[in-house]
Amino acid sequence: MSDYLPPDTPLDILHEDHEILAVNKPAGLLSVPGKAAELADCLIARLEVAYPQVLLVHRLDRDTSGVMIFALTPHAQRHLGLQFEKRQTKKTYVARIAGRLSPKTGTVDLPLIVDWPNRPLQKVDHETGKSAVTDWRVMKASDDESRVQLFPHTGRSHQLRVHMLALGHPILGDPLYAPDTAITYPRMMLHAEELRLRHPDGGLGMKFRVKAPF
Repeated sequence: MSDYLPPDTPLDILHEDHEILAVNKPAGLLSVPGKAAELADCLIARLEVAYPQVLLVHRLDRDTSGVMIFALTPHAQRHLGLQFEKRQTKKTYVARIAGRLSPKTGTVDLPLIVDWPNRPLQKVDHETGKSAVTDWRVMKASDDESRVQLFPHTGRSHQLRVHMLALGHPILGDPLYAPDTAITYPRMMLHAEELRLRHPDGGLGMKFRVKAPF
């Protein structure tokens, strides 16, 4: 794992009301603090300065950018947490991956588990892995790389990264699963572009979207 040098960027608040907070997380910033003291700077710690009541609902990997939702009340945290748990949220990611992915659309259904000797890496394991399913759609492709939309049905750790690797098309700039490309690219080319969910107060459908910065 490379040295932790989180970006010194201002908070990018997409939406706030009495129950929820939607934020655009920059690449390179942890969602929550790590165990070591030097990993204390993270998105939720920065949010706590302005929103002391903020509560975690889900996470994005350090090197992934994009839409994250936080709760501002315990009720909202429970309500949103259940939506994620019951797979009622809809998530769309954009990624740039190595090589030409074919066909244009498809599904990866490969169970995942932590690779204990190589933590925090995850791996495909058909015997003890937990179910993990990702749909993909190719937006454009060349022989060198493809730009894809990824639609995870489950929320396993590193799911999109390992699923693309398993297809033979790792995400470009991924420091863990494609370290040879991490030298060429300024960041991991994975962005949480859109999140759809129901508002905890009344159940109104909401959509938060931030265009990929790459």
